[in-house]
Amino acid sequence: MVGLALDRVGLRTGVSGLILSFGLKRSFPACCQAAARPARGWPWFSAKVQRMHAALNQAMILAAGRGARMRPITDTCPKPLLRVHGKPLMQWPLEALARAGIERVVVNTDWLAHQICDHFGDNFVPAAPLQQDRPCRTKPVRIRYSHEGLDFGHALETAGGIVRVLPDLSDVFWVLAGDVFAPDFVFSNAAMQRFAASGRLAHVWLVPNPEHHPHGDFGLEAAPADACGPVYRALASDTQQLTFSTIALYRKALFRPPYCDIPPGNPEGRAARLAPILRAAMEDTQVTAEIYTGEWADVGTPERLVRLNQTPDPRDQ
Repeated sequence: MVGLALDRVGLRTGVSGLILSFGLKRSFPACCQAAARPARGWPWFSAKVQRMHAALNQAMILAAGRGARMRPITDTCPKPLLRVHGKPLMQWPLEALARAGIERVVVNTDWLAHQICDHFGDNFVPAAPLQQDRPCRTKPVRIRYSHEGLDFGHALETAGGIVRVLPDLSDVFWVLAGDVFAPDFVFSNAAMQRFAASGRLAHVWLVPNPEHHPHGDFGLEAAPADACGPVYRALASDTQQLTFSTIALYRKALFRPPYCDIPPGNPEGRAARLAPILRAAMEDTQVTAEIYTGEWADVGTPERLVRLNQTPDPRDQ
C-alpha cells in the first residue's frame, strides 16, 4: 500500500514525468561530464527546482564482494556477472535504473574487477522497451567505478565502500547490491522526493523472509501518516522481523558522526559494515521503511542460482 501511495503522489505532482540529469565532479571520467539538460515540457519549473531534481538523480551498486559462498563458480566469474535468465545479474538493476531515468551510477569493485569493467564499460546501453509496438528510447547509464581492490588491496565492505565515493554523491542517493535479483523494482522518483522532504537519514525496502534467512534483519512499526500517506519506521529489533532487500535511499548525514566516524572519501581504506550504522540510526527513529512484495532473490549460493534459473521468467510469457 505504501508503494501505491507513493505512485499516486508522483502522478498528482507530476514529479514522475521529469527528465533528470546531474553534473559530475572532476573525479569522474571526462566522457561522463555531460552538461545537465533541463526538463522538457515543464516550462513553469524554475531553474532552481530543475537543479534540485538533477542533483538527486544518482545511484550506487555494491559489487565488490568475493562471493565466497558461490565458489567454485566465483573463482573465475564475479557474482555481478553470473547469468540469471540469460543476463548478467547486475544488468537487471542497471536496466531498472535506466527505466527510472537514472543516468549516473557508481559501482564499487574488488574481486575480478576487470571483468565487470570490460563487460559493462563506462556506458551501459539498455535494450529499448516497446511502447505501442514502437521502441521507446532509454538513455544510456554512465558508470563510474570505485576500484577498492586496486586502491587498497581489499574490499571496503558496504559502509566503507559507500563512504569511499561519498564526495561524488548528492545529498540523497539510491544504493542497492549488484548480486540481488529484483527485476521489477521501480526506482520511483516520487519515493526519492518524498524521502528528500522527510529529513530522515534512510528509507529501506524490506522483503518477506526467505527460507535461508528466517529471522530477518529489521522490524517494522507504523508511525503517524504524513501528507503523502502511511509511514513506517524501521526497528533495530522486534519480534517479527523482515529481511533487508539491500535497496535503500540514504542521506549523506547517515555516514557522518555520530553514526559513522570514517572521513568522507575513506582515504585510509577502512572496511566497515552498513548494518550497525543503520541500527544506530533506527534507535534514533531516523530510518523509515516499506515492504516490497515483488520478485526478489538473494543469489548467495550455487543452489539458489540454479533454482532461480529453473523458475520460468514471467517476462518471457
